[in-house]
Amino acid sequence: MILSKKVRLYPTEIQEQKLWQSVGTARFIYNWTLNKQQENYKNGGKFIKDSDLRKEITLMKKTDEYKWLSEVSNNVAKQAVKDCCNAYKNFFKGLADKPRFKSRKKSKPSFYNDNVKLKVKTKLVNIEKVGWIKTKEQIPINVKYTNPRISFDGKYWYISVGIEKENPTIGLTDESIGIDVG
Repeated sequence: MILSKKVRLYPTEIQEQKLWQSVGTARFIYNWTLNKQQENYKNGGKFIKDSDLRKEITLMKKTDEYKWLSEVSNNVAKQAVKDCCNAYKNFFKGLADKPRFKSRKKSKPSFYNDNVKLKVKTKLVNIEKVGWIKTKEQIPINVKYTNPRISFDGKYWYISVGIEKENPTIGLTDESIGIDVG
């Protein structure tokens, strides 16, 4: 069973700048991926795999024009590509509308942090290439984390994490119960 935990973050000014940089990178890569897929589709091509797009981003990071992409975690860009490709796959299956570009003003500022590199201490969380950030409450320690996302709601920064817990098995008793419906 996976339970979610959303905790408020207290970043310093420098950390907040890095968080905004990560948000901007995630939005840029998502829009870049969406543009690539749309151009490819207009030219009669098939769906581009996310692994091919990630290889192209790695080459982009080596150019002077896109050198700033290396200032944030590489997992931010990888997950933005994956999110865009999943949005297209859901569109093709008929589960969702056609993916749209993310606006700087209207879209929710958020990005992904790798669950393997997420480190938690007492009321502290380590976000890759941002550093240790204070939290309002304790995130459970020594558990497996899934899909950690950092988001901004207009006033505060939050981290939401899925936490895997075992389902408690309850033994059956030999007692019975009767209910009168009528």
